[in-house]
Amino acid sequence: MLTFKRGDQLSKKANQILLPVIEGKVSAPEIAKLFDLNLEDELAFFLSADKPLKAGEIFEIPVSAQGYKCERLSFVSFGKLTNSDLRQAGASVGRRLRGKGSLVFFNSNLKPAQLKSFLVSANLGNFTWNLKTGAKTFTAVLEVSNCDDEILTKAQIVSDAVNRARQLIHTPSNIKNPEWIAKQAKKYANGTKVEVKSGVQLKEFGGLRAVGGSSPKPGPRFIKMSYAPRKSGAKHIVLVGKGITYDTGGISLKRPYDIMIPMKSDMAGAAACLAVMSALKDLKANVKVTALLMCAENAISGTAQRPGDVITHYGGKTVEILNTDAEGRLVLADGLAYAVKNLKPDYLIDIATLTGSATLGLGKQYAALYSRNQKWIKELREAGESSGDRVWHMPLIDDYEIALESDIADINHTADKGDFNAGSVTAALFLEQFVDGANWAHLDIAGVGRAESDAGENPKGGTGWGVRLLLEWIGSFK
Repeated sequence: MLTFKRGDQLSKKANQILLPVIEGKVSAPEIAKLFDLNLEDELAFFLSADKPLKAGEIFEIPVSAQGYKCERLSFVSFGKLTNSDLRQAGASVGRRLRGKGSLVFFNSNLKPAQLKSFLVSANLGNFTWNLKTGAKTFTAVLEVSNCDDEILTKAQIVSDAVNRARQLIHTPSNIKNPEWIAKQAKKYANGTKVEVKSGVQLKEFGGLRAVGGSSPKPGPRFIKMSYAPRKSGAKHIVLVGKGITYDTGGISLKRPYDIMIPMKSDMAGAAACLAVMSALKDLKANVKVTALLMCAENAISGTAQRPGDVITHYGGKTVEILNTDAEGRLVLADGLAYAVKNLKPDYLIDIATLTGSATLGLGKQYAALYSRNQKWIKELREAGESSGDRVWHMPLIDDYEIALESDIADINHTADKGDFNAGSVTAALFLEQFVDGANWAHLDIAGVGRAESDAGENPKGGTGWGVRLLLEWIGSFK
C-alpha cells in the first residue's frame, strides 16, 4: 500500500524526488538550484521531436547534494493533464514503488482535483495481493509538497476503499463464503450499522435461497449496512450488490471449465458496496446510504435449483428458471424488491458482474449503465469521467420485454423468448420488473470488474470498479 504525507519540498530525508513533466516541460527552480542542474537540459536528453512523451513515462537521473539523502531525480510525464493522463501518471508511479518501503518525495504544483486523481491512481497502481509463504508487506510513503491536507486525506480514503474491495475480491472462495463476507462487513463497518439475515430469516427471499441452497453450509446471507448523516432530511440512496462468492454455473455448468477459475470475483458488486460503506463516515457523506449485499454460492449439489423450477421472489413475483448460470439477477431481484418495499429509496442502484454481453458490447473500459432518469444518467457519466470508473448509457428497449414471457410463471429469468441477442439489455429489463417504478439504475460491471493482466491502475483479477464512481457521486450531495 501507499501512504500519503504532506512534506517539505526540500526534504533531506527523501531518497527520490519526483517532478511532474507537463506537455513536455518541467519547472522546479528550488530543485534545480539544490542539485545545480538545468532541468530542461536534463529532460531534453530523453525527448524526441517526432515522439512526444506519453503520460506515465518515467525517466531517472542520478543526483547528490551535501546533507541530502536523495540519490535519484525522476521526471514523470503528466501528458496534457487530462483525467486519463493524471491517472496513468499516478499508476506508473505507484507501480514503480511496489515492494519498496523507501520514502519518496513528490514536488507538486497541481490543482487540488488533479492532485487527487494522481494520488488515488498511485495507490491503486501500488496494490499487490497474494498468499505466498513468506510474502512481505511494504508500505511506501509518498510525501507531497504544496498541497492541502484535505486532498491527501480524501485521496487516501478513496484509494484505500478501492483496495479494500480488491482484497475481498482476490480472496479465494475456500476462505470467502457468504458468512465470511458478513464478518468483513462488520469488520469494516466504520460507523455503519450491520444486520445479517440467514436460515429461516430468508423465508421470503426466494431468489437468494434458490441460488444459495446449493451450498447449505453456511448458506446464503442477506447483509444490510446502514449509514446516516447528522443532518436531517437527507436523500436516501440504496445500493444493491451481487455477492456470488463462487459461481460454478450450478447444474447449468460453465463450459469450458477453465472459465470458472476467476469466478471468485463474482461478488465484485457486493465488494464495491461494502467498500463504499466503509468510507462514508470518514468522508462525512451528507446522504443516507443503505447497502444490501446479496451473498450466496452457486454450487452443484443435491439441493441445487434446476432448470424448469419456479421460485417466488421477495414481494411475491414468480419466476421460471431456465439456466442456473444466470443466478446473479435472481439474488439482485430479491434485494431490489426488499429495498422498494421497506426502504423507500430516493435513488436505487444495483451493481453486478452480470452478463458477458456487456463485455462484448463495451469491452474492459466502460460499465454498462441502465436507467430511465436522464438527469441521473448525466450525473453518473460525469462522476465516472472524473473518477476513472467510466460508464456508458445503454437502452432499456421496451420491445424486448416479450422475451421475459413464461407459460407457467409471471416471467422467465433469462429472457429466452424470441431471438434478440441482447443479453445485457434483457437482464436489465428483468431487474426492472422488481423496482416498482422507483428511481433506479443498474450497473453491469462484467467487463470492468475483472482485469486479465496486471497493468496500469489495475492488478490482474478484481479491480474494485465502482467504488470511485459511487463515492464521487455520493460526494456531490451537499
